[in-house]
Amino acid sequence: MDSSKIYVGFWFGLASLMVLDLLSSGVWNRPVWTSISSFPRQNKTSTIPKDELEEALEGASMENKTLIIGVVNKAYTKEGSMLDLFLQSFQLGEGTQFLRNHLLLIAVDQTALDRCNLKRLHCYKLKTDGVDFSGEKVYMSNDFLKMMWGRTLFLTEVLRRGYNFIFTDMDVMWLRNPFERLSHELGEDLQFSCDFYNGQPLDWTNPINTGFYFVASNKKTIALFDTWYAAKNESEGMKEQDVLGRLIREGVIQQLDLRVRFLDTLYFGGFCSSGKDYGKVVTIHANCCVTIKPKIRDLRAVLDGWIKFRGRSDGTSTGKSNSTSTVLWPSYEGCFGIKPNSTSTSNQTSTPSNQTLL
Repeated sequence: MDSSKIYVGFWFGLASLMVLDLLSSGVWNRPVWTSISSFPRQNKTSTIPKDELEEALEGASMENKTLIIGVVNKAYTKEGSMLDLFLQSFQLGEGTQFLRNHLLLIAVDQTALDRCNLKRLHCYKLKTDGVDFSGEKVYMSNDFLKMMWGRTLFLTEVLRRGYNFIFTDMDVMWLRNPFERLSHELGEDLQFSCDFYNGQPLDWTNPINTGFYFVASNKKTIALFDTWYAAKNESEGMKEQDVLGRLIREGVIQQLDLRVRFLDTLYFGGFCSSGKDYGKVVTIHANCCVTIKPKIRDLRAVLDGWIKFRGRSDGTSTGKSNSTSTVLWPSYEGCFGIKPNSTSTSNQTSTPSNQTLL
């Protein structure tokens, strides 16, 4: 046989095998848009010995090294308090039950760690350098600010280890799976919830809320978090959210070439903004509200309305929402003293934004 034909046949066969291998691995068959699998995929294999934090992160993360992170203390974990309400929203939510398996709670005191473990959650004890974070922290107090900055430093370390995450405050109710609503169009590095939304998802003048956001681990986001924490020394008396907001206004997004999206409050809402719709809301945050007791009262009313909306009388999930429901969004009597059936929103819009404890 002609040797040139043998040579051509060899390379044609080799190329065919390579194409088949790509197809079987899913590289060419991967959907353009999926819920969780479309986030950046990281390599979970490492030769570095695993410490306690790495074991906690790996235990909670999905295959693409993505997880959900929240911070708790004694005040938020006692029976019938915020943590119970938070977990109830996962139970009652639409497509949220399995996400509990990918939730890592960061305990800032031993009691919170013990209560977290009793609930069979993924838990990690944060070292706090002798500071007592167990009680309810008054908004903008010194302990409150220390806790917020400690949280930022910890999350920077999570990014350094290659993990993507949604960070969520405990006073955020998860009524639907947020991974299905987060954007995948531009390969976003960060997606922030907002106190108020101006209708432009790429407009950095939207006021961010760090009580709920998604961040992908890469060199740019690590640089942002490093810059954010370093600004602490020049921002005495400011909470970490306000410092990041200032950095954004000063152009840090452009300087680091970050792809940032700001989330519509129609889907990722909060008490700061009005006009909620059970047919669309994904998460609801008790921002613009100061202490635990009124937060719990109003968030419980939100969950009670959600149960009615989905046509249930108990605490079990029964599938998709009833889109024909006319259940009205509850008023915020606890936080703002708004009476039922009130149409005024002046109390909401005049309240200082994101007065969130912990």
